[in-house]
Amino acid sequence: MIKNLKKNIIVTGSSGFIGYSLTLKLLEWGENVIGVDNHNNYYDPKIKDARTTQLKTYSNYQHYKIDIKDEKSLNKIFKDHKPHKVVNLAAQAGVRYSMENPIAYINSNILGFANILECCRLNNVEHLVYASTSSVYGANTKMPFSEHDSTNHQLSVYAASKKSNELMAHTYSYLYELPTTGLRFFTVYGPWGRPDMALFKFTKAILEEKPIDVYNNGKHTRDFTYIDEIVKGILKVLDNPATANVNWDSNKPDPASSKAPWRIYNIGNSKPVKLMDYIDALEKTLGKKAKINFLPLQPGDVPDTYANTDNLEKKFNYKPSTSIIEGVSKFVEWYKDYYKI
Repeated sequence: MIKNLKKNIIVTGSSGFIGYSLTLKLLEWGENVIGVDNHNNYYDPKIKDARTTQLKTYSNYQHYKIDIKDEKSLNKIFKDHKPHKVVNLAAQAGVRYSMENPIAYINSNILGFANILECCRLNNVEHLVYASTSSVYGANTKMPFSEHDSTNHQLSVYAASKKSNELMAHTYSYLYELPTTGLRFFTVYGPWGRPDMALFKFTKAILEEKPIDVYNNGKHTRDFTYIDEIVKGILKVLDNPATANVNWDSNKPDPASSKAPWRIYNIGNSKPVKLMDYIDALEKTLGKKAKINFLPLQPGDVPDTYANTDNLEKKFNYKPSTSIIEGVSKFVEWYKDYYKI
């Protein structure tokens, strides 16, 4: 639990998949949460509205329907609520969509994030935690992906925008002593998930006996991470801001980073799963076979992801462990309940 109870916490993207799940847990703990979300139509806004409706049942929740690129409105929220901690989960998501509409990623993920950093600086925020992504590893082939690996060759505008967040955060940490922590999420799935993601689309198609598109001819492997594990990781990090002048890995000292209260952590299951095994787990849970349309690797996609979570384990004694069959089963149970199947 967060040590300093009854402090104001801003969660951006609070009506999104991860943002909703995190906000719900904070509210259950009695924290005062200020949610910010623009409810855009990248995917069906009805599920965002449904998440928000649940959050609004808590008296310790306040909701603002604004975009983080709206500097004036964001400044007012920070000024009015004086948050102690901020979790920035608002972003334009999706690797493939970034090929169609790259400007959306510049506006939300770069301009919007710059506004978040400025608001945190001007309001003396104690700790900013923000979402990065495993996609920043881009063309890397060394497995598992470590935070100490080079991340200079992103393969999508989405990944590049998230890498820019890490660089911008480091600069603010260095110049203004603003504690920031970036979390590289690895393929998050579970109840209340995003309809644009594979598990959601596969479940819908299989139940409707329609074919599913499987890219890279099914040869992908992914480090699938269950939503509850992501939330636990965020909560552990949120109450432990970095301090300057402490190397976060004494085996690989980084003098520049040691001068800034800045950290990056992978959050993944550390057990890559073949995409076809993932589909098999879904088929078993649904009791139906999938009709599969195999397709080549899409531009921007990486064939494999695999998280090295040694730093997370060393610092917080925490390692995600939910199995695929358990996580998929919980998602299917939620999906059938939500859609009254």
